[in-house]
Amino acid sequence: MIDVKRKVLGRGLEALISTDLRESVSETERVKELDIERIEPNPRQPRSRFEKAPLERLAASIEQHGLMQPVVVRRHEDGYQLIMGERRLRAARIAGKTSIPAIVRDADDSESLKWALLENLQREDLNPIDEAKGYLELKEEFGFSTADIARMIGKDRSTIANALRLLSLPEIVIGMIDSGGLTAGHARAILAIEDDDEKIRWAKRVVIEGITVREVEREGGVGRRRKKRGRTRKVDPHVRAIEETLEAHFGTRVHVASRRKGGVVSVEFYSNEDLERILERMGIDLAL
Repeated sequence: MIDVKRKVLGRGLEALISTDLRESVSETERVKELDIERIEPNPRQPRSRFEKAPLERLAASIEQHGLMQPVVVRRHEDGYQLIMGERRLRAARIAGKTSIPAIVRDADDSESLKWALLENLQREDLNPIDEAKGYLELKEEFGFSTADIARMIGKDRSTIANALRLLSLPEIVIGMIDSGGLTAGHARAILAIEDDDEKIRWAKRVVIEGITVREVEREGGVGRRRKKRGRTRKVDPHVRAIEETLEAHFGTRVHVASRRKGGVVSVEFYSNEDLERILERMGIDLAL
């Protein structure tokens, strides 16, 4: 398992590289100028889209000031394969560079993938679906738990669980998120809708009509279930307000049943990750 200190990750990727990576580089591994044509992309690069404008700005900076931070590669066949630095490599090509500073590391497929994922997951502008797929790959390829990933990335466990839940949406909705037509906030609201056809309908409404996250929450998901439930039982307005507040807080269906003495609060969950997310919201640390 990668030994990554949370306080290091909290300072960003540069701190990660300057400590963990530097310490892992042997005395014989130094920054070298490599022929840019001998470096092939990482075939398991988690980022599927690279925006043109930011790449061009980075290319302009590289053209004027050079590359401030080397890429990281490993030996592969007759050349090299990228581990970290896809944006820098692409921007250097745009800038017309024929060589690029690089650190050559000994890394197997597993290490290469983990470093590539960590580099991208540290970036705030990562596409929500690419981010979720990165977390899923860390879980499935390396057996990391949601808590493990949260510690590595420096984010709350509930954030990781919420990101993974996006992958349970219908493919057409995932495509809308991936293309930027649907925000992660809208997608999380749509997750509360039980029927897949309804999820797709509301996703299309968001894209076409520009409705807000709150409208989806109120009319499509939690609010829709509450209205249906209200037809079968009489709910005290005060109790209903409590349910609404709890449902908004936990992002799932909540039922409050009063009794002669006390009552019961039921919180629904739909997967182990969903339960973990809800417990995180309650302030319960399963690692204790």
